[in-house]
Amino acid sequence: MSGKRQDYITWDEYFMGVAMLSGMRSKDPNTQVGACIVSSDNKILSMGYNGFPKGCSDDEFPWAREGEPLENKYYYSTHSELNAILNYRGGSLEGAKLYVSLFPCNECAKAIIQSGIKTIIYDCDKYAKTPAVVASKKMLDAAGVRYYQYNRTDREIRIKV
Repeated sequence: MSGKRQDYITWDEYFMGVAMLSGMRSKDPNTQVGACIVSSDNKILSMGYNGFPKGCSDDEFPWAREGEPLENKYYYSTHSELNAILNYRGGSLEGAKLYVSLFPCNECAKAIIQSGIKTIIYDCDKYAKTPAVVASKKMLDAAGVRYYQYNRTDREIRIKV
């Protein structure tokens, strides 16, 4: 018998797996988010994870979630989606898909819309009721960006490195 094997991973499993693996690069002690941007013909264009901009030391800037604005991470960290968009060195992202482990906030939604990404596949939407995500969905809907939740297969994929 010479047929192909049947247990290969789907495109969605592959790209969401890449997004989740990218998130594992984040040094944030609380939240690790990864993103993977894919062309319409299933080529990986860029990846990103949440962290500080180049040249801003992971050891010198704060990782705290609370406290004074200049003493917590929120003014300094870059979200995975924005990092993936900024990391792209090709031409246009028009018509691309974004796989991301957490639904994008309003700031990332602006960048997604402006970059031309047309589809978002997200894993988790735990902040769905927050103003940032409500605003994000309003803008994405108005701009015609399609989004849907990743359908987990619960397949375990192990990689030894």
